[in-house]
Parts: sequence; C-alpha cells; structure tokens
Amino acid sequence: MSIAEKSTAPLGELLGALVRDAGVLARQEAQLASTEMTLKARSVARNAALIGVGSALVHAGFVALWIGIAIALAPTVPLWLSALVLGIVVAVAGYALVQKGLSALRNLNPVPEQTVRTLDANLVWAKEQIR
Repeated sequence: MSIAEKSTAPLGELLGALVRDAGVLARQEAQLASTEMTLKARSVARNAALIGVGSALVHAGFVALWIGIAIALAPTVPLWLSALVLGIVVAVAGYALVQKGLSALRNLNPVPEQTVRTLDANLVWAKEQIR
C-alpha cells in the first residue's frame, strides 16, 4: 500500500495491512533467528569435536608417558626414551587442540545478533506505522 493510498484508506484497511505486514515480518524474523542459531550450533559442534579429539590425544600422551616410565625401569634405554618422546609429542598436540577449542567456545556469542538488530529496526518501523 503506497503512502497516498494510506492517507485515503479506511482505518480498518490500514490496521489489516499492518497486521499482515507484522505477520510477514514475524515469520521472516523467526527464519533469520533459526538460520543464525544453526550456524552457531555448527560452530559449537566443531569446537566440541576439537576438544574431544584433543582430550583423547592428551590421554594417549599420558598413557605413553606412563609406559615410558615403566619401560625406563627395564635395562634397555632406547625403548623408554622413544616412548617418552612420543608421549610428550602426543600430549602437547592434544593440549594445543583442547586449548584451541576452548578458546573458540569462549569467544562464541550465542545471541543471534542480526536478528536482534532487525527486531530493533522492525520495532521502530512498527511505531512509525502506528503514528
């Protein structure tokens, strides 16, 4: 409905148009919020996977370290040294993955920011339409 039509339209038609527009707007906002939350959920899942893999590597590293210590008691030095080095490398890699995932999760803002911005703009629009 154009501005000229609005100025000559009956109040009932104006309210009907406002209700229809508000309904369309609400559906679009719901779709936007859904899309934003899907993207955020994917990010959380990806970072949770990093934490899981990193934790598994840290665990494997500690197992290797313990095996290295146990083997160190044996008379063959090269065997425990290789297990010890492997344990350190795996533990450091696992720790790095866990820290990367935790850091990404700490920086993730769960609020659907674009939806909030458009809702604010829509509120301003609705107030202007009522005037």
